Amino acid sequence: MGYPVSYYCPHCGAVVEVERDGYLADKSVTPYPLAGWAYVDPDDDFEADDADGVHFVCGESDAPGLTWTGVVSEADDVENPGLTSPCGRDFYLSFVKYEHGREVESVPESDYVVIGGQGPASPRGPDAGPRGPGGV
Repeated sequence: MGYPVSYYCPHCGAVVEVERDGYLADKSVTPYPLAGWAYVDPDDDFEADDADGVHFVCGESDAPGLTWTGVVSEADDVENPGLTSPCGRDFYLSFVKYEHGREVESVPESDYVVIGGQGPASPRGPDAGPRGPGGV
């Protein structure tokens, strides 16, 4: 037997209701995927697929057991409460995950950034300042 569970988009606050079994434990709903988690679309049978979470696109999907309620959450952690809702942006429901009997800590996926482009090949030393008599 399934139960209706509600989540809100962390970007705009749009509320989605998902019919699902009660044995799955939620870890978080985030605007980014967690490193090491495998996500499926809400159209997939995430309870039978051994998925680590569900990838939503805000306002999209007409999967069985999923309803976009038309309600907008007023929670303090909504990123942009003034954003048009539903916003069409990705967000992720992550389930609690265990490895070797211990809960896996969540870490956001890394974004690697190159800062400054091409820099000097080696550091430059301090400016020695004016030279004394005899160039020393």
